[in-house]
Amino acid sequence: MPHKQNTILGWDVGGAHLKAVLVDADGRALQAIQQPCALWQGIDNLHAAVSQVLSTIEHAPQRHVVTMTGELADIFTDRDRGVREIAQAMNDRLGPALQFFAGAGYVTFDAVPQHARSIASANWLASATWIATQAPYALFVDIGSTTADLVPIAHGQPSPRGYTDAERMQCEELVYTGAVRTSLMSLGPQLPFQGEWQPLAAEHFATTADVYRLTGDLGQDDDMAATADGGGKSADDSARRLARMIGHDLGDGSMAAWKALAQACKQQQVERLKRATLRAFSCLLPDADMPLVGTGAGHFLVRELARQLDRPYLPAAAMIPAPSESVRHWAAICLPAYAVAALSSVPTKAAP
Repeated sequence: MPHKQNTILGWDVGGAHLKAVLVDADGRALQAIQQPCALWQGIDNLHAAVSQVLSTIEHAPQRHVVTMTGELADIFTDRDRGVREIAQAMNDRLGPALQFFAGAGYVTFDAVPQHARSIASANWLASATWIATQAPYALFVDIGSTTADLVPIAHGQPSPRGYTDAERMQCEELVYTGAVRTSLMSLGPQLPFQGEWQPLAAEHFATTADVYRLTGDLGQDDDMAATADGGGKSADDSARRLARMIGHDLGDGSMAAWKALAQACKQQQVERLKRATLRAFSCLLPDADMPLVGTGAGHFLVRELARQLDRPYLPAAAMIPAPSESVRHWAAICLPAYAVAALSSVPTKAAP
């Protein structure tokens, strides 16, 4: 594989996906890859996913930079151990030209143990720090497959109230709701169906991907997770799982009825995100033109939030320089990986 001068490969190691974006010295995204990686099933899955990404990259990068959330996977006894084991796995595969994003800067592999708490789950901060260079006053919302990050940006800097997962969850800057893997039982106690309020089963019968296949919002490229029952992803398959959530079978309603139920699920999720969005805006005390900047597999939900709250919507993808719309789209889906690479393409200090 030939080297391309002054290129950096940014990595975002998640619990369900491994994301990588190749960036040049000018911050242009050259290639972006999202690879399924069931890290919770074993660290060997990370090694395999890294190998797959490296076999797909068109030019060997001169440097690698890594951010992560995968340390939350339940194969690790705690976050520090997860950070160390993920860092070791990446170091084994990528070698000495490797750094890790630690919030205030970058650290080498040898410094990972002393900076583990700053490295853990810092991918949201990498994204927000880069977005702040493009939109100095905004609310940045990244809705992925499993979680939503909401980061206020003011004076060209991320201005979060919390930094750890616990702090961010408490102030609703980290919301465990996403566009693909979220179990529908988390959306609320009941949903309207055929004129009645139906309780939801407290079972993992269906996920939000089933909802957004029926609403037409979820792109096929973003629909990478396994279904709740291991079955197919057709409209009938999705509607059957959705029906089971309210104690029904597919034949108990028309496809129009199941699509209406899916729209009700979508609105339930929007309402949960709207609560967090309004809370964040109340801290910023913004003017009416302060935008929502959206990205992730659930970017369509950010657009809907902006519509319902009468706010401007800016897609993060539009801010990323890239040679094609396809690369720009995927770099936005893999924004933390793009951000750590783009931020490291300019001189930065080491983490203190």
